[in-house]
Amino acid sequence: MASCRLLSVGIVDHAKHQEPSGKKKLLSEKKLKRHFVDHRRVLVRGGSGGSGMSCFHSEPRKEFGGPDGGDGGNGGHIILRGMSPGSSWGGAASLTGVDQQVKSLSSVSSQYQGFNGEDGGSKNCSGRGGATLYIQVPVGTLVKEGDEIVADLSKLGDEYMAALGGAGGKGNRFFLANDNRAPVTCTPGQPGQERVLYLELKTMAHAGMVGFPNAGKSSLLRAISNAKPAVASYPFTTLNPHVGIVHYEGHQQVAVADIPGLIRGAHLNKGLGFSFLRHIERCRFFLFVVDLSLPEPWTQVDDLKYELEKYEEGLSERSHVIVANKIDLPQARAHLPQLQARLGQEVIALSALTGENLEQLLLHLKELHDAHIEAELEQGRQPLRW
Repeated sequence: MASCRLLSVGIVDHAKHQEPSGKKKLLSEKKLKRHFVDHRRVLVRGGSGGSGMSCFHSEPRKEFGGPDGGDGGNGGHIILRGMSPGSSWGGAASLTGVDQQVKSLSSVSSQYQGFNGEDGGSKNCSGRGGATLYIQVPVGTLVKEGDEIVADLSKLGDEYMAALGGAGGKGNRFFLANDNRAPVTCTPGQPGQERVLYLELKTMAHAGMVGFPNAGKSSLLRAISNAKPAVASYPFTTLNPHVGIVHYEGHQQVAVADIPGLIRGAHLNKGLGFSFLRHIERCRFFLFVVDLSLPEPWTQVDDLKYELEKYEEGLSERSHVIVANKIDLPQARAHLPQLQARLGQEVIALSALTGENLEQLLLHLKELHDAHIEAELEQGRQPLRW
């Protein structure tokens, strides 16, 4: 509890020294989209197997040494591996795809070729097998082949065999038999498996901030975590999800996702539509962020829940808290009593700009997280860890 208070005090000081949003340099839509990709078509080919060798043993005074051609090495497999933001994996096999900050599919290439196996050699020496090629993708990546979901990399370290390497060919030693003492036959290596996969990222976080454009979600995420999303006074500043980490004592961390603002009709794919909704469906609980300075702010909550429910039944019923932002504005304070009366539940009124009452949100966020951990363990499931 003490650490929450210390954290919130630091946040207030930081918020007070932030530049006013009007002075921030506006980022172009092109720049905002550049580094985030949540869909990718990938062609993967496993490595080809090496060819077998056809040769005979030869040395002085041993004219008929017999066949000694070795087998070719197997081609290398291609494996998709789920990694969380900021994690790295020190396996001995080859790594490719993205760097240590695995946040999107932007660095996943459109095609991958596995490592080929080496050809067999003389003296019964087999060729070396091709190394396994690992493609790092963010946790929360769905893997589809056509319309079929073939894998869901929803946990750190989840793996999926994307393409098998081809089998190595046989050397002529393999064909030695009683009725064939000098075989010359050898076989080529087999080509690796070739597949077209579609990767779709659905952001994994404990809490998802849900709100209409300009509700102040990005400013709030900046205030309570280490994330630095773009902030400006025009709609759709946030065009892709940002995940911030809130730190508590005992090294406990809660991941909070600032999801792009939706508009009415998002479940019909209007505005950012499905681009928003597919990232919110995996969050364990929600922070409904409303702009308290607007008239009738309770209608924002009703509309947000409606859009969630139309997209996926039961989504609006998940654990949540109502966050009324912009309490620093005079008209906002006047709306607060009405909002609480209309909703009939606790409302956390705060200001992401000044840091007022952020501590209450941090404490409530931890309560939601602890309840989620307890529920997951009771059902025998492993909770999401960051």
